[in-house]
Amino acid sequence: MGSAAQAIDVADIEVRKILDGLPDRLHRALDRAAAETPDYPALIDDSRTWSYRQLSEALQATASALQALGVRPGDRIMLVSENCIEMACLMLAASQLNAWVIVSNPRLSPRELDQIRDHSGARRMFFTTRVSPEAANHAARLNAEIGKIGPLSDIGIGELNESTQPEPVEADPTKQVAVLIYTSGTTGTPKGVMLTHGNLLFSAKGTAVLRHMTSKDKVYVVLPMSHIVGVSLILMTLLTGATARLVSKYDPAAFARHIAEEGITTVNGVPATYQRLLEYKQVAGLSKLDRGSLRLIAVAGAPLDLDLKTRVEAELGIPLLNAYGITETSPGISGVRLESPRTDQSVGGVMPGVESRIVGRDGRIITDGSVGELHVRGRNVMLGYYRAPDLTAKAIDPDGWFLTGDLARLEGDALFIVGRSKEMIIRSGFNVYPAEVEAVLNSHDAVVQSAVVGRPVDGNEEVVAFVQLLNGSKVSASELMDYVRPQLTSYKRPSQIIVLEALPATSTGKILKHKLAESLRET
Repeated sequence: MGSAAQAIDVADIEVRKILDGLPDRLHRALDRAAAETPDYPALIDDSRTWSYRQLSEALQATASALQALGVRPGDRIMLVSENCIEMACLMLAASQLNAWVIVSNPRLSPRELDQIRDHSGARRMFFTTRVSPEAANHAARLNAEIGKIGPLSDIGIGELNESTQPEPVEADPTKQVAVLIYTSGTTGTPKGVMLTHGNLLFSAKGTAVLRHMTSKDKVYVVLPMSHIVGVSLILMTLLTGATARLVSKYDPAAFARHIAEEGITTVNGVPATYQRLLEYKQVAGLSKLDRGSLRLIAVAGAPLDLDLKTRVEAELGIPLLNAYGITETSPGISGVRLESPRTDQSVGGVMPGVESRIVGRDGRIITDGSVGELHVRGRNVMLGYYRAPDLTAKAIDPDGWFLTGDLARLEGDALFIVGRSKEMIIRSGFNVYPAEVEAVLNSHDAVVQSAVVGRPVDGNEEVVAFVQLLNGSKVSASELMDYVRPQLTSYKRPSQIIVLEALPATSTGKILKHKLAESLRET
């Protein structure tokens, strides 16, 4: 009884520490540092450095410029951008207006980007053409005017959507949406994950507290801000008065140099981030990588191979901390603690303020360490899917439990993710939903049906497509690859397309994907 009460007390203390002084809007994350250390660097990218004072002043000017461009409270705006100061500034300035930001990867295909724009009813689209040729191409395609927004230059400014209506504004930070992040969903159609100011700030500060972040930290933000982890890294940096080093595109040689020379203390990556770093060391003929000021390296977004973990730790001399999170939970669910590193594949204990349970197929809660579906509940769980109440009801039960769809087990307080009940493939940290890739393939006139599965490779997964063609069709796998290339962003494109006379199926016609996956392991 005493130990249980003590555990609850510790959890309560951690939650109170996170909530203490937590701001009510994203842009207020920098208020304390702007007042106390205004000349300290807040954001750095390849071309410049902004202090907290400069960032604070830029937000005011940018918010005024967005208002002049017709952005209203409750409007949705799309930011099509790689990591850069402009993207961070636009996101935080939108918060000042109570507008929702849709963070979008410029490497999405025209079809994917337009689908998000149309579903969200975005008021305007903005493109950071200075750092992203892909964003510049989208801007040109959509006739965006290149101009200035406050202190930001070379921004593609999309046309004003006169017909869209703003959403109601909520004073409560747990009800006001800050960021809308689209995932393709298992149906192949986009789902807009509504994350509130309360969701994002609570999750970001919780991670900062667990990682013992201080203003002396310099965080390497190479994971895209068009995805949830990149957004969270910016917020945890600003909340602690630290410095974020923004990187628009990952390059292992630049990564090694930045670590050695720029005083980077914290790196968050996917397994492929570290795999490619080790490959670079070998190709470059280096005897040892210079760790510089690194104190913490973390990984999430895909299963962590123990061999890779061991090699990274031996090279850099510090533990590689595994973590687990998903877009719908802002993203933090669990993480290995800095003070308690592990030698296995556990993703650590759940975050402060997050409840978890393992549920069996019969709906009963599992307590014996067996595998079941992971459910979580807490301040980090999304408000829901935008304009999709039916999907929201399937994902969040009446008691607030979010059904992750991931299979997990517990050893004491340590969580292990053992598989995915959904068919999602995780490629370089990005979610790939087979249904979306299959829909593109099936739209080809010569394709009868297709099936997409994942194939494990070193620290990553590949997308492999199996295709059945019309009788007599002479279409080749390379021609099919040419067909899908402009319709899918790079990480969603199949690494290989295999043409079969017929796909294995049950008597009812359901494709047996496990047999296809097994065939890849046999080759």
